[in-house]
Amino acid sequence: MSAGTLYTNSGTEAKRIRAIAAFAGLSVEVKESISDIVKTPTLTSRDGFSVFEASAIGRYIAFLAPNSTLIGNGATEAALVDQWVAFVDSDIARYNTLILQLVRGAINPYNKPIHTVFQDRLTSALTILERHLATRTFLASERITLADITLAAELQSAFSTTVDAALRGKLPNVLRHFETIVNQPNLASIFGSTAFAEKALQYTPPPKEKKEKAPPAPAQPKAEKKPKKEEVDDDEDDDKPYEEAPKEKNPLDLLPKSTFNLEDWKRAYSNKETRGAGGSIEWFYQNFDKEGFSIWRVDFKYNEELTQTYMSSNQIGGFFNRLEASRKYLFGSVGVVGTSNNSVIAGVFIARGPEIKPVVEVAPDWESYTYERIDLDNAEQKVFFEAALAWDLEVGDRKWADGKNFK
Repeated sequence: MSAGTLYTNSGTEAKRIRAIAAFAGLSVEVKESISDIVKTPTLTSRDGFSVFEASAIGRYIAFLAPNSTLIGNGATEAALVDQWVAFVDSDIARYNTLILQLVRGAINPYNKPIHTVFQDRLTSALTILERHLATRTFLASERITLADITLAAELQSAFSTTVDAALRGKLPNVLRHFETIVNQPNLASIFGSTAFAEKALQYTPPPKEKKEKAPPAPAQPKAEKKPKKEEVDDDEDDDKPYEEAPKEKNPLDLLPKSTFNLEDWKRAYSNKETRGAGGSIEWFYQNFDKEGFSIWRVDFKYNEELTQTYMSSNQIGGFFNRLEASRKYLFGSVGVVGTSNNSVIAGVFIARGPEIKPVVEVAPDWESYTYERIDLDNAEQKVFFEAALAWDLEVGDRKWADGKNFK
């Protein structure tokens, strides 16, 4: 029995929906998109009903086969199926697609830091799956559902392009789940073999166009020689060597010299106890130059998106990696405060100069954080500053879970 005609230009979407239909004992006819289609993928049934978006199409097909296990058993399993389908679409398919568009030139210009952000987020999502599947055969129930087939289709694309052998080696449970789904008797012919990538796709700049040499000009008849006049060489610079223009200095290097040595502070922080007599905080107060440096409270804007604390810690590490160009101008102590699914990212920066933007804007995601200047004469702000340095910061009823230093 046919579920209808699927209009799409994506091989991954076509495979995903064909596999769901096959598991339900149905079939779909796949065609390239036509001008009448509002959005792809779109499924049109024989009675004229149309629905677009892969997740909605998958759920519609599942309802056509109520005796299948595709939508789960009861409201609880159905909700978990929807949860994992949404997760795959937003955290696996989305970032895999964005990476492919970047490296293939569909998004211009190519930006390596943005590529790194997308790859970090894809890896974080795969790590969530790895932990979830460590104690489960399937995502949402004890049987194969829409969620499992959706994940397998998106993973087949990622495994052949953006998820290389090194990363797959860290995902044995995800790989086991993938092999289980694609080798099901009623799905194997649709998924076929998987071309696992040894190395992830990388951006290759387009070759520079070669300028064609102009054809030689036809020989001109020689003019009669005239008596030579004595020439005066007024170009005294002809024999001077070429001097390369000096590189433009970072504006932060043009600030007045400061008595506070940031590298000395980083060593003191690393080698001394943080609190107490003779500690690094005491050293800081003895040496800090508030004219040459400034102190900032840093808070992540989107804490509602944070889930596992280890993933949030990895996010801080990624942000610090992208601040590398400002290492000589910046020190940071930032951490995850709270528990999984109930946490915030907060901390402090010590930055060269009176403004934070010139120091942190080297990171493409710097605007994902808010920055509030700390006044050490304010008792509450001073307590926050010292707690962030000592890694015992509390925000509300949340306690420090993990942290990282930029030094």
